[in-house]
Amino acid sequence: MSDTTPRPHPPWPRLDVPERIHGLLAAVMDLGRDLELPQVLRSIVEAAVSLTDARYGALGVVDDRQKLSQFLPVGMAEDLVARIGTAPCGHGILGELIHNPMPLRLDDLTRHPNSFGFPAHHPPMRTFLGAPIRVRDEVFGNIYLTEKRSGGAFDADDEAVLTTLSTAAGVAIDNARLYHDSQRRERRLEALGEITRELLAGTDTDVVLQLITQRAMEVADADQAAILLPTGSGVELSVRVTYGDSAAAVDGARLPAAGSLAGLAAHTRRAVVSADVRADPRGRALEDTVPAHGPVVAVPLPLDDAVCGALRLSRRAGTPTFDTNETLLISGFADQAAIALELARRRAESEELAVLHDRDRIARDLHDVAIQRLFATGMTLQSATRTIGDAGAAERVARAVDDLDATIQIIRSTILQLRTADDDRGGPALRRRLAETVQLASQHLGFMPSLRISGPVDSTVSGALAEHVLAVVAEALSNTARHARASLADVELSIPDAADRLFLTVTDNGVGLGRARPTGGLLNMGSRAEQCRGSLRLDASGEQGTRITWSAPLSAN
Repeated sequence: MSDTTPRPHPPWPRLDVPERIHGLLAAVMDLGRDLELPQVLRSIVEAAVSLTDARYGALGVVDDRQKLSQFLPVGMAEDLVARIGTAPCGHGILGELIHNPMPLRLDDLTRHPNSFGFPAHHPPMRTFLGAPIRVRDEVFGNIYLTEKRSGGAFDADDEAVLTTLSTAAGVAIDNARLYHDSQRRERRLEALGEITRELLAGTDTDVVLQLITQRAMEVADADQAAILLPTGSGVELSVRVTYGDSAAAVDGARLPAAGSLAGLAAHTRRAVVSADVRADPRGRALEDTVPAHGPVVAVPLPLDDAVCGALRLSRRAGTPTFDTNETLLISGFADQAAIALELARRRAESEELAVLHDRDRIARDLHDVAIQRLFATGMTLQSATRTIGDAGAAERVARAVDDLDATIQIIRSTILQLRTADDDRGGPALRRRLAETVQLASQHLGFMPSLRISGPVDSTVSGALAEHVLAVVAEALSNTARHARASLADVELSIPDAADRLFLTVTDNGVGLGRARPTGGLLNMGSRAEQCRGSLRLDASGEQGTRITWSAPLSAN
């Protein structure tokens, strides 16, 4: 059987008027039984083909751009439809009905001035009858019929039957759409209720976001959904979570903020819809999406007044574009995602605040209890030394008092560290990093150096100056480990009251430098001092150990 040969069909005798009216009433009744829109559309075309004795029929759905978003043919074998290829988008005679939605009857469509011709493998067609389908005041689409089986042209009776059928079809389509919308709203409410319960239960943020993408995809009849959030630089959007086709391949993918539909939605804070992202100059498809996707909608996902992400949904190529109602539904899911991210941020802030309160309580207890008791014990021991007759015992008590003073200084440093654990730039505080540097150096020294920090180092030392301080301490303790053969080392960082400089001293009880000239690490310390407009002083005479004093103004970069 050739491509142009119609499928086998029983003879179609000419119906008389009573039979045609009876058939039309039966067709109208049948249309009212279906509530699923795809089945309603197919029933309309099949009824029109049967009642007008047409060989071929089709129903085209018109979108907001006055193009055909769907094209449902009847009368052609599936393999022939596949060979013809891409469905028409509304040119030629089909476009004539779109731009002038009135019944159109032609004895020879090839002679019409707007005839656009046929693609390869398309069967020849001559006679034509078309009529618009109106849903209330909106043109939903058109019914197209060609080739009377009797070989003649469509007549006025055929046009009257098709016009009547198209009117009934409009009612049936409206009912199907209302039913579909009610079902979709019900699913949306169920999904939003489920999401709200998870949010209130304190479920992990990524789990909630995954649920949001899944439910948004299901309610919108999409094939893929993704939540994209801006990166630190702000020039890209990164996929935080995704669901649907090629989810594993798309997870973590990045889209340019200035060259994608998601980025456009985030920038304008308005929904963006594309009938086919592959041909849309405003955006691009997500990487490695298989099968290929065409229709895309991206809605803004506001994080705060300045930062905005996007919820992006897509469908496989060849499927309908996202309509206005679907876009509104999807926006509700984007709002839920924004709430989930805001709750996560507030939860993290609450936890951090609880930690800070706990640190403040510990610091207060150390200051009000531990330090005061140590200070009182020191005063008692100091007054008792005057009554001790043994000089050796008095000296030991005096050393114990000095140790108590040092312990008080350590506790005060710890209190300050508790109250300034992290700097304003979001990174680890200098106190913590300096302690980590000393801890690391102890592995090479074989003992733990002492560390004393005084003054507001975390709040007044810039990030660049802090890096220099850490490098100098690391270099100094490295020199001690390699050359000094020391058993004690001491690191002290201080910012005196009302001073605009910091002072760093590193001392050890090693062999000293002797007559050796400073090289290597010491030169590096001096270079860092010059970069910071500071100074380096080295005291290392004889075998009394080494003392390095490094200072720099707090205004140094």
